Amino acid sequence: MKRLTLTTLLVLAVFSVFSQIIEPIKWTFDSRQDGRDVELIFEAAIEENWHLYDTYLPEGGPIATQLVFEDSTLFDFAGDLTKNPQPVEKFDNTFQMNLRFFSNEATLTQKIRLKSDEPVEISGYVLFMGCDDEMCLPPNEAEFSFKFNGSAPAKQDAPAVSESSPSGITSGSSSGQTLWLFILISALAGFAAILTPCVFPMIPMTVSFFMRGSENRGRAVRTGLFFGVSIVLIFSLLGALFTFGLFGPNVGNILSTHWIPNLIFFLLFLVFAVSFFGAFEIVLPSSLVNKTDSKAEKGGMIGAFFMALTTVIVSFSCTGPFIGALIIEAVQDGGMRPLIGMFFFGLAFAAPFTLLAIFPSALNKLPKSGGWLNSIKVVFAFVLLAFGLKFLSNIDQVYGLNFISREIYLAIWIVLFFLLGMYFLGKIKFSHDSDVPFIGTGRLFLSVATFTFVIYLFTGLFGAPLTSISALLPPPSQVHSFVGGGQSAVQNTQNELCGPAKYADKLHLPHGLNGYFDYEQGMACAEEQNKPVFLVFKGHACANCKKMENGVWADSRALKLLSEKYVIVALYTDDRTTLSEDEWITSKVDGKVKKTMGKKNLDFQIEKYETNSIPFHVVIEPDGTERKLGVTFDADEFVDFLEKRL
Repeated sequence: MKRLTLTTLLVLAVFSVFSQIIEPIKWTFDSRQDGRDVELIFEAAIEENWHLYDTYLPEGGPIATQLVFEDSTLFDFAGDLTKNPQPVEKFDNTFQMNLRFFSNEATLTQKIRLKSDEPVEISGYVLFMGCDDEMCLPPNEAEFSFKFNGSAPAKQDAPAVSESSPSGITSGSSSGQTLWLFILISALAGFAAILTPCVFPMIPMTVSFFMRGSENRGRAVRTGLFFGVSIVLIFSLLGALFTFGLFGPNVGNILSTHWIPNLIFFLLFLVFAVSFFGAFEIVLPSSLVNKTDSKAEKGGMIGAFFMALTTVIVSFSCTGPFIGALIIEAVQDGGMRPLIGMFFFGLAFAAPFTLLAIFPSALNKLPKSGGWLNSIKVVFAFVLLAFGLKFLSNIDQVYGLNFISREIYLAIWIVLFFLLGMYFLGKIKFSHDSDVPFIGTGRLFLSVATFTFVIYLFTGLFGAPLTSISALLPPPSQVHSFVGGGQSAVQNTQNELCGPAKYADKLHLPHGLNGYFDYEQGMACAEEQNKPVFLVFKGHACANCKKMENGVWADSRALKLLSEKYVIVALYTDDRTTLSEDEWITSKVDGKVKKTMGKKNLDFQIEKYETNSIPFHVVIEPDGTERKLGVTFDADEFVDFLEKRL
């Protein structure tokens, strides 16, 4: 059999230029109370090489640290703000002036006197900005709240609000639901990886390793548990590398928008799929496997750890696609998801090994290795081809190439899943497949489910919204309208515009809505019509954007409000359209010239709203009042957001 050697360094190199938003400054809050006299304490923990600017700075420099109270009429200030330690003053290369700042840590203390003995809540936020020797982050806010009721207040620990979840965004319950769904997917991926030909046969080999010395039951249990914990730690370490931004700061959106990483991901999925079909075998260098395997022979806790490491390394040729897809999705969403995802993947992956290591007699009840494992591998190959197409679609949408329309995308999926259904029926056979003398009940049900999915995909060619998988598909073309599934919202609803919209030749809104793709043009029309503005920051390659548009936007109530009550302004933060020179801007955030539509819109979003997460929605009333909403898949919450104050 042909073999293709890949090292883990290759995988790391693919991801080495990507990360999510970093948070080098984190805040905690405390207070001390003596009757009406109160000390409010604001403590900042500052990562190495970063610094927090002082509360007073010269004009023309960065934003000074400020304490902003929502209602300062509840108390009187009882002295000046004190600082510990005192800030140092140095020449700042970024701003070319002498500036005062804190390093490592800072404690700000403000004494106040309450005006009443009644229970009171004092809330607000710390406005701050952090820089290192090479870059500065956008201004950020950390919210605080102190409650006083005549006794000592409860301490509040509040980390600095990240740019992916800024102060003022209505998050709703959907964020938690989405995180739990991500955890479930991570765990299912870990279980699925076990049922691959390079992992499942390792179970009896692993169990036989732990059966040595099984006469000491307590020791065997401890060793087996340590083996499982080691697997989880190894996978979690990979997730931690991406979670804590060790691969470059503040360039996470490159992962989903730039053509180079998307092309690399497509090719990786393609290579793994072809390998799973049996064309060649992907293996790691034998020297690496032999070294870890030899150390595993030492026994004890050290042996258990190296046995775990050997298991992870040897299984890489089958777990690679699961890990890659999981990390790609996690890094795009940012936050702690890479670490969380890899932790639950490792937990699910390690569970069967660990349980069988502790209870080796259960090994006799497992099915024997055989042709069914190769069948699972072939199924994964079809799925990898289908999901790999998404990365080519990202390139197509972001760069406006228009070579993979929704119809072509669906046609490819229909063919792939039709072939998968035929494979379940035994009509297609690969070189390493066992003979299928008859169709079992399991294969029959799987083929029925697959062909049902093919019919579901087929309806999309005639304009069906395919809401359940909309996040994976290109947006619908403008020639289709479809009413079905109880969503009468998907129809031809035309907003009245003040004039032709810029970029409307290449950019479109879903569901027949009309709007603008330039902020100034949209705001001018809203002023002319005396309407509020529905401003949305979105992206061509943003899965949650598509999911919201095909879900909550398509609700009949939401669509009626959007089409009748608002001027819609959609700003793409990943579009690569080069602007004319008179439209270029010099960023106030990083000082760089922004020459493309996406970079200009993203810079505007960060500067004005201190976030770069998408989708991000803002309603701007005619009087200038704003309210904000992050991602939500709850139609009632979205409609309530649109109806408020109308």
